[in-house]
Amino acid sequence: MGDRWHVEVDRSVCIGSGMCVNHAPDAFHLDTARQSHPREEDRDAAEQVLAAAEGCPVEAITLTLVGSGEVVFPPED
Repeated sequence: MGDRWHVEVDRSVCIGSGMCVNHAPDAFHLDTARQSHPREEDRDAAEQVLAAAEGCPVEAITLTLVGSGEVVFPPED
């Protein structure tokens, strides 16, 4: 069984660019205010979801491992 990620979007940071939806439309959607939301908070790890997080121009998306809480993205300095 593979890793599962907890997906969070900080909507106080989100600028509604839609890059997350472009990279992973099955994982993110924009509401009527153009704020991003994960379609599922906990989901199987996937390259498209990581690409969406990496492509967010304001790093509003955080991915952590379900269970341990270890940060997958953004990388800790």
